[in-house]
Order: sequence, then structure tokens, then C-alpha cells
Amino acid sequence: MERKAAVRRIGVAVLGINLLLMVGKGAVWASTGSLAVGSEAVNSLTDSAYSLIVLAGLYLTTRPPDFEHPHGHERIEPFVSLFVAAGVFAAGGAVLWRSATTVLSGNVAAGGSSPVAVAVLVATAVAKYLLYRYCLRVGRAHNSPAVVATAVDNRNDILTATAALVGVIGAGVGYPLLDPLAAGVVSFGILYTGVEIVRDNVNYLVGAAPPESLRAEIVRRALSHPDVMGAHDVVAHYVGPEIDVSLHIEVEGAMTLLEAHAIETAVVRSVQEIDAVDDVFVHVDPRELGEWKADEETDRLADYAAPTEEAGGDDAVEGDDASAGLESEADDATAGHASRSDDADVGPATK
Repeated sequence: MERKAAVRRIGVAVLGINLLLMVGKGAVWASTGSLAVGSEAVNSLTDSAYSLIVLAGLYLTTRPPDFEHPHGHERIEPFVSLFVAAGVFAAGGAVLWRSATTVLSGNVAAGGSSPVAVAVLVATAVAKYLLYRYCLRVGRAHNSPAVVATAVDNRNDILTATAALVGVIGAGVGYPLLDPLAAGVVSFGILYTGVEIVRDNVNYLVGAAPPESLRAEIVRRALSHPDVMGAHDVVAHYVGPEIDVSLHIEVEGAMTLLEAHAIETAVVRSVQEIDAVDDVFVHVDPRELGEWKADEETDRLADYAAPTEEAGGDDAVEGDDASAGLESEADDATAGHASRSDDADVGPATK
């Protein structure tokens, strides 16, 4: 419920502020004729249009699971982000076309600067900065790619408003060419925003692997169970903004089915405690069937986990106290794959 309310508030806030900015910039454009302010007005018009799409998309993504969508509707979000990108590209192309045709035609009129134009652009930069910080905080806290995409758009609007401000001031002090040139700079900022949004969301759509630090945390949590001797075939990939995980854990074969099931359940729950993870599938391999095998990638991730925790850097992923401090070492029976440092003759837990 908290995620639902927070994400929907973002949609309403962004739409309302973009509408106010569009009206303000449009009025100043009509009174001053500034091409830079006009380009900002077009940008805000596009922002308002895509904000409606984002608001509708965020409403859909926050609906509860149903029979046709048992995992919920969050996976719609990357598509919502692409709608945002499409609107951004359209706005950037329109502003660039108008700027280029004005410069090439030589029809650059002096003037176009006024205290009102300066004020509306400064207000735009301030409003967009506040929206950027708000959207980024909520988007990261609730793992929402659509909200993060909106934050990126607002961040670039700060730069484009600044460029427009330079053009307006330049036109007012006798350099009218700065006005369309500033509009051109604005257009490139708009287009770059679209590229960033597409780039950030493609991974969600094509099932790319999550960051290495998160994959290392998955391996670390699996190996932290005292009865898990090793792991291999660890696969994590995005399904929408969420991550599905599958892996094989290696245990001694003499334990009962109930004991093996308890280990599998504990590993699943531990990995699912990672915020971005949705489904976790664990296959239990007993030693006696000869299914323990080398896995260089899992080895590397197991080695990656420990120094990441110690460093405490930006890439570190917080783990549970009970699973901290695990060392990974290969013994004769499990050489070449991620394993615990326990001796090979350690048996299963007994009741």
C-alpha cells in the first residue's frame, strides 16, 4: 500500500507542476517572442502530455495481483518509461528543427528578454530540481523504473532551463543569436534525456542480468546456510523491474527429504529478502549423485562478496547479521566450484 500511494502521488505532482510551468512559459513566450522560452514551453507541453501517460501507467502498475497477472502489474513500468522517452524525443526534435531553421534563415530578431522571462526560467530550474530529488528518492526506494525515468527527465530540464536563461539574457544585452542557439542546446538536452531513459529501461525488457554486486549478494546468501556446501548454475535476470533467480545448491545426500526441504526454503527466503528479487527457484543437488560441478562465474561472485562487505562502498549490499562473515574455500571434493570452508566430511543437520 505504501508503494502504491507513493508512486501515484509522484504521478499527480509531476503532472500538476508541468501544467503550471507550461502555462507560465507559454504566457511569457507570447509576450516576449523568445525562442528559448518558446522551446521550454514546448518541452513543458510534452512533459505534461507524457505525465498523463505516466500517471495512467503508474495507476496500472500499482494494481494488486489478479488471476491473469498473478505476479502483479509492476512489469508494465518499463513500457511506461518508453512512452516517456517517445514524448521526449518528439519534443527534442521539434525544438531542434525550429532552432536550426531560425539560425539558417537569418531571421533573428533582437529583444525577447524581460525580467518575467528570467523569473519563469529560474522558477523552472528550482521546481525541476525539487521534482528531480523527490522522484529519484521515491523511485529508488520503491524500485520504480518509471519514476526514476521521470527523475532523469526532470534533472535534464534543469540544464535546459539554464541554457534557455542564457539565451534570454543574451538576447536582452544585444546578442540575439544566443536565443536560437540556446534553444538548440535545449533540444540536445531533451534528446539526451530520451536516450538515457531508453538505455536505462532496455535491460528490464530484454531480461539482462542485474549488477554484479547484487549477483554476489545472492551467492553469499545461498552459501551462508550452514548445510550448503556449494552452489552452481546461479542465474539472475530482470523480468520487468524485478529479478528472478534460479540456482543449484550442493548438500550432503544422507539427509532426509524434510531436512533438504528446510534448507531449500531457508535459502529461498534469504534471497527473497533482497528488495529487487521476486521469484527464487532453488534446486538441491546431493553429493552422491555426482552433480556437484565447477562453476567459475559462481566462484568469482563468491570471492567478490567478502571484500564488498568489508569495503562498505556504494556497491555493497546489506545482508543479514546471521549470514555475514562467510569465507569461501574449495576442498578436494568440491574443488573448482563455490563452496563453504567446511571439511568434506561434514554431514547433514540432525534433529
